[in-house]
Amino acid sequence: MNDVITIGEAMITFDPGTTGPMKFVNTFEKKVGGAELNLAIGCSRLGLKAGWISRLGNDEFGKYIKTFVRGEGIDVSEVQLVEGYPTSLNFKEIMEDGAVRTFYYRDKSPTLTMTEEDLNEEYFQQAKILHITGVFAAVDPKNVAILNRSIHLAKKHGLKISFDPNIRLRLWSKAEAKQVLSKILPHVDILLAGQEEMDIIMGETDPVRIIEKAKESCISYVAIKQGENGAVGYHDGKIVEAAPVKASKVVDTVGAGDGFNAGILYGFLHNWTLDKTLQFANTIGSMVVRVAGDNEGLPYYEDVQEQLGEKERIER
Repeated sequence: MNDVITIGEAMITFDPGTTGPMKFVNTFEKKVGGAELNLAIGCSRLGLKAGWISRLGNDEFGKYIKTFVRGEGIDVSEVQLVEGYPTSLNFKEIMEDGAVRTFYYRDKSPTLTMTEEDLNEEYFQQAKILHITGVFAAVDPKNVAILNRSIHLAKKHGLKISFDPNIRLRLWSKAEAKQVLSKILPHVDILLAGQEEMDIIMGETDPVRIIEKAKESCISYVAIKQGENGAVGYHDGKIVEAAPVKASKVVDTVGAGDGFNAGILYGFLHNWTLDKTLQFANTIGSMVVRVAGDNEGLPYYEDVQEQLGEKERIER
């Protein structure tokens, strides 16, 4: 049985060889990225069993991604290679301070071949959490029906639904995001979001007000990501403000939110207290930003233990 399953597109990410405006960068390194995939990788490295539902181009890039993901211990039985749709790409621009801009080339995404009928109901029967994001909905309007079907199957078979709005304004407008994502909220059990995203969806930036509105939608577990300012969580009638974990150096901020999400799901599945879970998730986020790449910095469980001082690190 998988602890977590997720649905989403993966891309080949080309990371720049130097920092600064992309127009002046001459070399790039091939890597793998994608919000939902990053979450699956983060969960797998922590020791959870993760599964990923997707489509990739039947090309060298698609084959590379599938092999890479399988090597991370993720179940790819619901991932197919399709003809006529090239594997999506993105190019990253990284500035000296770690700020990142992404340039997408995903108009003919292989996930366009997916339909709601393609979802394998038995796959949902053998999982505990379904994690979805707003990125998949933003790639193409028809993906909303796939997400709705996945929510139906998850509810039918008793899965908890984890949701990160993960709004990408290069893919759709604020109005489009609000219209679609606000309809997902009433079905969510675990909300993992940034304040800016909830401002778009709810018109609220104050964590307490976000939590109050989430409770009105019967969301039982909330984690509001505040980046360098830490996080605010809610569970079992308790609101917790978690202090930030300072990163020794910020190299690349991409993937930090996905790592945070993986940490929350790990704590949730292990029935940890909210305080412990938020500290664990914040620690993972601070570790991710120290490493270049979308998922290279996602830590293994023992790495987080060492960072938290729970396990001694032996250098030699």
